[in-house]
Amino acid sequence: MATATTKAKATKRIKMRIRKGDTVQVIAGKDKGKTGAVLRTLPNENRVVVEGVNMRTRHEKPTQEGETGRIVTEEASLHASNVMLYSTDKKVASRVEIVVEKDGTKKRRLKKTGEVLD
Repeated sequence: MATATTKAKATKRIKMRIRKGDTVQVIAGKDKGKTGAVLRTLPNENRVVVEGVNMRTRHEKPTQEGETGRIVTEEASLHASNVMLYSTDKKVASRVEIVVEKDGTKKRRLKKTGEVLD
């Protein structure tokens, strides 16, 4: 009898307008309203890890003799659609637009405040 094997799902890398280091606000889910810096982006899954948001606890067993077990809390990823870029100056969340400058460079700009991110 042949065994069924699961085929790896071919994921396409998604272009994200959110980058590592950006300040974002959570707009949906249990942590709605919280803000934090993006620690990591996962473009293949369209997810982000935000500092202090979506905390998960994990119980670790002792690995060496004489060591005690511990409870570790760490941030889990959020879907990128559940966060919005946040302006720390105006204290408001906003969508992002890509603006092409006169010299041909692309910049990210917040739609509500007009603040240029990079």
